[in-house]
Amino acid sequence: MKGMIFQMKKLIKKPIIIVLILFLIVLMLYFFINKNNKLFNKNFNIGNNITNKSIQEIEEYILNISSYEAKLEVTVQSNKNTNKYILKQKYINSKLEEQVVVEPSNIEGLTILYENGKLTVNNTKLNLQTVYDNYEEITQNNLWLNSFIEEYKNNNNRSISEDSNYVIMTVNTTNNYEKVETLYIDKNTGNPEKMIIQDKNQKNMVYILYNEIRINNLSK
Repeated sequence: MKGMIFQMKKLIKKPIIIVLILFLIVLMLYFFINKNNKLFNKNFNIGNNITNKSIQEIEEYILNISSYEAKLEVTVQSNKNTNKYILKQKYINSKLEEQVVVEPSNIEGLTILYENGKLTVNNTKLNLQTVYDNYEEITQNNLWLNSFIEEYKNNNNRSISEDSNYVIMTVNTTNNYEKVETLYIDKNTGNPEKMIIQDKNQKNMVYILYNEIRINNLSK
């Protein structure tokens, strides 16, 4: 009888030991996986050099743009009407600025080129006088990202802030008349997403949406 009881106790102990061994294995696996996840996340964050930048680092990145290509949608608001354009821009280190009109169709292909201080306007449909009379607004420097950057660098009346989605760079200018230029930079990509130019009464004069932009990928 005693032998039977002993055998039963022995049989009961075996599942308990197996359960304890399994528990220890699961516990060890948990700590191992958790440690490796932390290590992976740490390494991932080091490599992610845009998302984890501070606003000061993103500001420095924008101010040191040496070239860019962009496709942008521009809305120009005047006292009389509203004009919309789709433009392609190319900028290379203060040596070349090229802008090509994609829309509207009546001036499609109109190319404005600033190269080594020289302005050239090319279009087979329009003569130069017509361009300057009717479409002078698309020859203005304030449509260019590099123009904003220079204004921001050289003007003490500027600020930078952030919200949940954007780093926001603002500069107040007094060239010709008072206006406020605000650039919104996507915090996830580090790229400009939109720029708004307002008059002193906070009325939108120019709204630029960067549908596509590639930064520092050109050389000349």
